[in-house]
Amino acid sequence: MDTPKQYHESINLPDVLSIRSVSELYLKFSDAFQGRDTIVIDIPESAEADLSFVQLIESSRRQAKSDGKTFKLSTPARGSVLKVLERAGFIESFDQEDAKFWLHKEVAL
Repeated sequence: MDTPKQYHESINLPDVLSIRSVSELYLKFSDAFQGRDTIVIDIPESAEADLSFVQLIESSRRQAKSDGKTFKLSTPARGSVLKVLERAGFIESFDQEDAKFWLHKEVAL
C-alpha cells in the first residue's frame, strides 16, 4: 500500500554554513525531498554562514515551490544568517513571501 508523503523532515544543520559545505547540504536537501513533501531546516543560533548558504536556501526554496513541496525554516533567520541577508541587500528587497520565510513575519493589511 502506497502511503501519502505527508510527513515532514527536519534537517539540523552544522555550525559552519559556507561554500565548503554547500555541496553536502544540497545533497541532504535533495535526499530529503525524495521522500517528503515538507522539509523544515533548523539553523543553529551559533551558525556561521556566508552568501553561498543563503543562495542555496533560496534556490532550494524555489525548487520546492515549483515541485509543489514546502521548504521552511524552523526559526526566523538570526545571527550570522541575518547579517548575511542584511549585508547582501536581501532584506530591503523582501516581498511578503520572503519576509514570511526568512523572518517569520506576517504582513497585515
